[in-house]
Amino acid sequence: MTSLFRDLLDHSCTSGSGSGLPFLVQRTVARQITLLECVGKGRYGEVWRGQWQGENVAVKIFSSRDEKSWFRESEIYNTVLLRHENILGFIASDMTSRNSSTQLWLITHYHENGSLYDYLQRNTVDTVVCLNFALSIANGLVHLHNEIFGTEGKPAIAHRDLKSKNILVKKNLHCCIADLGLAVMHSQTNNQLDVGNNPKVGTKRYMAPEILEESIQVDCFDAYKRVDIWAFGLVLWEVTRTTFSNGIAEEYKPPFYDLVPNDPSFEDMRKIVCVEQQRPNIPNRWFSDPTLSALAKLMKECWYQNPSARLTALRIKKTLGKICNSLEKVKMDC
Repeated sequence: MTSLFRDLLDHSCTSGSGSGLPFLVQRTVARQITLLECVGKGRYGEVWRGQWQGENVAVKIFSSRDEKSWFRESEIYNTVLLRHENILGFIASDMTSRNSSTQLWLITHYHENGSLYDYLQRNTVDTVVCLNFALSIANGLVHLHNEIFGTEGKPAIAHRDLKSKNILVKKNLHCCIADLGLAVMHSQTNNQLDVGNNPKVGTKRYMAPEILEESIQVDCFDAYKRVDIWAFGLVLWEVTRTTFSNGIAEEYKPPFYDLVPNDPSFEDMRKIVCVEQQRPNIPNRWFSDPTLSALAKLMKECWYQNPSARLTALRIKKTLGKICNSLEKVKMDC
C-alpha cells in the first residue's frame, strides 16, 4: 500500500468510518480514477485495473442485477474495521454515471497476480508457497470469523462464498480474501445476526452438504462459519494438487472436476456430496511427502458431513503453523 493511501486511511480510521475512507473522499477518489484495462469478467460484472494519482487500484464494476452484493460489500467495509493483511484492502465505493447508465464501483488495492484460481492455472508451487497460501487464507478467515471487542472492534463475519476465485495472490505470494457481497455478521453484545438483504447463495461447486440438503440452521451464526470451513478445505485441495513433490504436480482442476459438469447444477452437487458422500480425490503421491500428507489430513477434517465436527478457522491456523514449523526443521536438518 502506498504512502498516499496509507495517510488517507490512517486519517479515516480516526474519523469513525470503519475501514474505508470518509464517504465524501470516496466519491472524490472514484471520480479521479482512470480505467486502464479489464483484468477480469464474471457473472458479477468486471474488474478493471485503474489509476488514481499514479497508483494502481482495482475497480470492480458490478452488473446492475448484482446491486445488492455491491451494497452489502460497501456496507460491511464502511461500518466494520476490516483492515488486515489477509483481507483485500478497501479504498472506496461509489455509484457513478458512465455512458448514461449507472455503474456501481468498488475500489480496492490492486494485486497483479490476480486470483488464486488464475494463479494456479499458470503456475505450479513448492511446499513453501503452498503453506504460505494456506496459512495466509486461514489468517484472513480467523480475522473474519472472530469478533473483536472494544472501540476498534468488529463483529464476527462469515464469508459464505469462499473459493479460489474470491482469493487474491499478493506480490509476496501470500493471499487475501476478497468479495464480501454475501457475508453475514454477528455481534455477541446484542446477539444479533445480520444476514443482509441478498437473495443470492454461494457457488454451487463449493456448497457444503447442509446447504445442498437445505438443512442449515439459518438463524445460527456458527452454521455459516462451518460452511466457510468446508469451502476452505476445497481451496486447500486445489492448492495442494498443484504443489510439487518428488518432481510431480497435477495440473490445476476445480474441486469435483471428475464428478460433475463444468457448470454443475444444485442437483448435481447434492447427489455427489450428500447422497454419495464423495470427496475430492487425494493422489497417492501426497502420502510420500510429510507436508502434503499432513495437508490431506487437515482438509479431510474440513469435510465432515456433520458440520459441528469440522475444525474451526483458529484450529486450522494453528495446525498449519505446526506443519510450517516441521517443514522448516526438515530444511534446517538437510
